[in-house]
Amino acid sequence: MMRSEKLVNALVDCVNHCNYCADACLDTDDIGMMKDCIRTDKVCAEVCSALAKVALIDGANITDLVKYCAAICQQCADECKKHDHKHCQDCATACETCVEACNSYLA
Repeated sequence: MMRSEKLVNALVDCVNHCNYCADACLDTDDIGMMKDCIRTDKVCAEVCSALAKVALIDGANITDLVKYCAAICQQCADECKKHDHKHCQDCATACETCVEACNSYLA
């Protein structure tokens, strides 16, 4: 198993949850209240997607990108936890799992 396989799986899962969460937030009654959540979801999805692609390149030095990704995922988890919607809570969990995968990769 490639060292980055667990990381890539967590990244892809996080991308899917963030995209779903951002889309579901658009359907909430008070969309203004969800602006920060939507923006954070979008940034997190893009960063995780980029890292997932680069992590598959043999020999790529991804250490700094993994650190940045962990920070972005933590921000997204913290934002999503502020909201009671199931999609936000599920996204927070996926983001925290991704933070753990990033930290494991760096260990």
